Amino acid sequence: MQRLTAEERLTLKMGAFGAVSLVANADPGMLALVRESFAASGAVAGSGGVVREALTSGPLPELPPDPAGETEPVVLSALGRAVAILREKAPQDVATYREVVLTAAGQVARAHRGVAPAEAAVIDRIRDALAEPA
Repeated sequence: MQRLTAEERLTLKMGAFGAVSLVANADPGMLALVRESFAASGAVAGSGGVVREALTSGPLPELPPDPAGETEPVVLSALGRAVAILREKAPQDVATYREVVLTAAGQVARAHRGVAPAEAAVIDRIRDALAEPA
């Protein structure tokens, strides 16, 4: 296992925090819960190794403002890059990262009146971005 650079850790964090933000924004009124939902996520607490280190240390990522849907492509790209980084430097942690991101996104979706169709659609796009290339 190779150590991640600060930029690589920020990419993992951008993908994870961004995914949670996308789900929260899919259902109006959820944005205030984003940070608490992710911070309280048992998924992060239960993770280890490179994933836990990347998601719990260093600065928070700055997501682009989303007046015209600018955030989703940035986040989905970061998720894909995060998987590629882990595949190269810590292949044993790829599944952990996927699980942490999807669990946290699901927790945010369920935190407010259950999973809305828009939230489910965002989670599907997140899952696709985390998938291994064919």
